[in-house]
Amino acid sequence: MNEETKELEGAESVDPLEGRIAELEGELAQFQQSMAVREEEVKGEVAALKEKLSSAAGKYRALILAGAPEVPEELVKGETPDEVEASFAAAREMVEKVRRQLEAKAQAERVPAGAPARTPPDLGALSPSEKIAYALATRQG
Repeated sequence: MNEETKELEGAESVDPLEGRIAELEGELAQFQQSMAVREEEVKGEVAALKEKLSSAAGKYRALILAGAPEVPEELVKGETPDEVEASFAAAREMVEKVRRQLEAKAQAERVPAGAPARTPPDLGALSPSEKIAYALATRQG
């Protein structure tokens, strides 16, 4: 009889544990379901925030390009305002570099306005008598 009582006591102690296990499994399933719902909500919020960030970046891009018409639109890209800012800085630097190169080229090709200054005639090719005649002619006249 001792063995039978032990078995009955063991069976009685297992029943509450099985009930507790079933209860915990039910709670776990509930938590998993609520986590799945919350995960979907968070995904929706993330998508909405990404949309707003992209919109803000587009508006910021349009604003800085309106303030700097010399920068080509094609050079300014980015999905976030920080990316747009970095792209704009690189584009502006490129525009300035090209501008400096064009100004340097224009400066090198610049021709002074008007006729060149008159230089005195080269008297080295004249004979001594021609030099004397030239000097006397310029003094008199």
